[in-house]
Parts: sequence; C-alpha cells; structure tokens
Amino acid sequence: MSEAASAAGAAASATGAAVGAAADAAGAAANAAAAQAADAAATAATAAAAGATNAATGAANAAATAAEAAASAAK
Repeated sequence: MSEAASAAGAAASATGAAVGAAADAAGAAANAAAAQAADAAATAATAAAAGATNAATGAANAAATAAEAAASAAK
C-alpha cells in the first residue's frame, strides 16, 4: 500500500512539474509577444513623428517659397 501511495505521489509530482513547465513556456511566449507588440508600437510612433516632421518641413518650405515669390513679384 505504501508503495502504491508513493507511486501515486511521484506521478502527481511529475504531473505538477509538467504543468508548471507548460505554464512557464506559455508565460515566456506571452512576454515575447508583449515585447514584440511594444517594439511595433514604438516603431509606429517613430514613423509617425518622422512623417509629422517631414510634413512640417514641407509646409515651411512651401511658405518660404511663396514668400520669395511674393517678394520677387513686388520688385
């Protein structure tokens, strides 16, 4: 009887270890996915900031060109 109980305990322990390992693997996968999502968000934010900067630069250049044209026409 004691041997059967010992075997059952060992089986339960092995099952618990397997469940724990699976949970660890799932947690690691979730962490990796979260890190990838954060990286993608940072990349998108950087691209948006660069686009806004380029648009502002383009608008400033257009305004400067218009001012030059107006000054030239006034001569």
